Amino acid sequence: MSVAQEIRKQLALPVLGAPLFIIGNPDLVIAQCKSGIIGSFPALNARPAERLENWLSKIDTELRDFKRKNPLAKVAPYAVNQIIHSSNERLDQDIEVCEKFKVPIIITSLSEPGKVVSKVHGYGGLVFHDVISIRHAEKALEAGVDGLILVCAGAGGHAGKLSPFALVREVRQFFSGPIALSGAITDGSGILACESMGADFAYMGTRFIATNEANASDAYKNMIIDSKAKDIVYTPFFTGVHGNYLLKSIVSSGLDPRDIMNGDKSLMDFGDKRERLKNWKDIWGAGQGVGNIKNILPTYQLVELLLKEYQIARKKIFQK
Repeated sequence: MSVAQEIRKQLALPVLGAPLFIIGNPDLVIAQCKSGIIGSFPALNARPAERLENWLSKIDTELRDFKRKNPLAKVAPYAVNQIIHSSNERLDQDIEVCEKFKVPIIITSLSEPGKVVSKVHGYGGLVFHDVISIRHAEKALEAGVDGLILVCAGAGGHAGKLSPFALVREVRQFFSGPIALSGAITDGSGILACESMGADFAYMGTRFIATNEANASDAYKNMIIDSKAKDIVYTPFFTGVHGNYLLKSIVSSGLDPRDIMNGDKSLMDFGDKRERLKNWKDIWGAGQGVGNIKNILPTYQLVELLLKEYQIARKKIFQK
């Protein structure tokens, strides 16, 4: 059985909840995993660094207890995102904590993940790496990752420019392992479309911001509900790397969207003492699929809805 098949049999729905910077937390991850989809969060969300061990302990304990009480339930594994960047001074420490808890899946992003891969494989974990291009995909595979997350046009936060139709097909020419696909996926039809294109999992972030468990303000959640695709701005201004952001949050911060076309990658900073706290805290990321998000739901209800939509879409397609 392939790695993707081994993971899929643990899931109610082929979905990997994307790690949401600042927003992701144990409550959201636990709710996602209990509902049968992979939950994840960035290690850097646990601040101070010592809190990461508490978070992982909580996730492990609650999922283990849930499995014991619900032996027939599909309980998904969880993932932790490790941001490989020079400003992330916690990386080595956070990896050690993940080793201690044997975190099932590590999601790496930004830089070459070789150092992380060897440590995660040492305890039997898997590494999935974020990529936006063929060059990034090839470098990640050379480093020994187990899976790729293709972040395509329309995804929330840092995102690429390529159509998923282009990137998935090209990657599949040289990689047969697990692929998660990201880019404006907000419903069950979108999840099925990911599989139809050759991906194994849908990588969904923005839709889970509008949930009860997400650590986002009510204003942020309501802005997602009130926005359309035209309200998404794609710019490198805030971190130096292109990303998608809510237009209304940019305007609310006193910025003119016409003046944020360029960015300096050297200003990207994930350190605890960073001064540019405005990014992600007040300038809010979101994908182009916001126009399909109409309400704020508990995570379990959202996953139930996604599953129903997914089943309806499958039935509609296969009855033709």
